[in-house]
Amino acid sequence: MRECQREEAHEMSSERHTSGDRRLAVLGAIVRDYVHTSEPVGSKALLERHAFGVSAATIRNDMAALEEEGLIVAPHTSAGRVPTDAGYRLFVDRLSQIKPMSRAEQAAIAEFLQDPVDLDDVVDRTVRLLSSLTGQVAMMQYPSLTRSSVRHIEIVPIVDSRLMVVLITTTGRVEQRILDIDTPLADEADLVARLRTGINSAAAGRLLVDAAAALSALPDAFAPGERDIVRHVVGALDDALVEEREERVTLAGTANLVRRPADFPATLEPVLDALEQHVVLLRLLSTAAGGEHIAVRIGHENPVTGLQSTSMVTTGYGTGGQVVGGLGVVGPTRMDYPASMAAVRAVAAYISSLLAT
Repeated sequence: MRECQREEAHEMSSERHTSGDRRLAVLGAIVRDYVHTSEPVGSKALLERHAFGVSAATIRNDMAALEEEGLIVAPHTSAGRVPTDAGYRLFVDRLSQIKPMSRAEQAAIAEFLQDPVDLDDVVDRTVRLLSSLTGQVAMMQYPSLTRSSVRHIEIVPIVDSRLMVVLITTTGRVEQRILDIDTPLADEADLVARLRTGINSAAAGRLLVDAAAALSALPDAFAPGERDIVRHVVGALDDALVEEREERVTLAGTANLVRRPADFPATLEPVLDALEQHVVLLRLLSTAAGGEHIAVRIGHENPVTGLQSTSMVTTGYGTGGQVVGGLGVVGPTRMDYPASMAAVRAVAAYISSLLAT
């Protein structure tokens, strides 16, 4: 008797497990079909497109269960169903892995981003590439100065009494200062060389704020007659290192939203208004983690009201394990999440490697 009860319990558990797995598969099929067709998905279409190996009645029961759980919903009086924010969330969370981009796609990314002119060129190319790859609005935060380090400082005499001081950061930013020096530099080549060496010994490899502090004691290492020049150069570098600058974000592909008005049943105006508020986007991007971590905010998970009809896929980029900025895409919740996540991850990895060179 007990053996029979155990067998019945095992069969019921196995049936529930199979049913649960099938419902997740049905949900995944509804998400993929709706993303592809933009049309509500019915049980007949599911059976025609996917080999579930069960009856239409079983699929209808699975859809009814998914609807009861708030994962799909019937828009208007349509017989088909579309995913809810919760349905998209479960779909994304159940992705066992992000399919890597093909070698051809990775080669295309490398070709498009190779040999940039400067940091502005890198950012501009990156957002245009991401927008093209995903069909969404692409955004990229410029490397944060608060998380940047000094790569090198160059001092170049340009005329007899003028110096050019060049600060190069690990994130590709270049700052220049032209200094008027009261003392003629014709006989000061040795001082300029020693100053260049001393400045780089003190500052190279340090975060910008730490580098400014390290340079403050440098004049004391020089002879009294040389300290005015050293102080002048250190003062210019101090301005370049700690001067507060506006963080920036660049967008591309906003027109992609206008091409999909049906994905925004109310109006696009709140979305476009939110995208114009760069301080909002910077706040969202500044929390991005790097490496393999891809953050996906779906619909009402977005803290910004104007973006709650959209989804965001973001990640961080950086060098030496240090995240210095974020990038990602914004689009309708009816988004190809696996493809968008793969593109964002691949582009961020390439940008990180580019900054490391």
